[in-house]
Amino acid sequence: MLRELCGPDDIITPLLEDEETISKGRKAQNYEVHGWWGSQRPLLKRRVFRKAPQDYGYHSHIIAKHVRHLVDKDVWNSYFKFAFDRNPWDRQVSDYHFRYRKTDNPPSFAEHVRTHRRARMKNYEVYSIDGEPCVDFMGRFESLEDDLKAALDKIGVPLVQDLPRAKAGIRKTKTHYRDYYDDELRETIARWYAPEIRLLGYEF
Repeated sequence: MLRELCGPDDIITPLLEDEETISKGRKAQNYEVHGWWGSQRPLLKRRVFRKAPQDYGYHSHIIAKHVRHLVDKDVWNSYFKFAFDRNPWDRQVSDYHFRYRKTDNPPSFAEHVRTHRRARMKNYEVYSIDGEPCVDFMGRFESLEDDLKAALDKIGVPLVQDLPRAKAGIRKTKTHYRDYYDDELRETIARWYAPEIRLLGYEF
């Protein structure tokens, strides 16, 4: 939705194909740095070629530390920065369904959390630097539209349209997220995501 506010010099990172379909405004632009396509497996490139963050360009879910490294200091300090997060217990279930959306026989949710080396998500690192949030406004996914309106009101930008629904329909079951957990799994999530739980006051 925010792409409609962007001009020719603004940075817009690529989206997934289905997201591009519903997106209005400008398409992805100005996200490459030094000729690298930053959205293509930036972590893999970093491991293989040992480049610095500025050599990978901008990509979806780029962490704040790397954005600060890529932009001019005056830009970082003067821009209004905002982010959203989601109840971590619900978010973990959503991520599980998204990861295995094209898998015929996925592992159970419990097995995924307990054994997958990348089961832990790094959302907090996206909007924090050295363990501290670095944004001017923090909103919740559960109240996304109202919180986005509040964020944009702070900089005089009206929310003039309904938010598009991306990644809808991934979770085929209507099972409540709490029903995926036993006590051990619940405590694992509480431990993994303690900073955002503390920041936004989420409860199981």
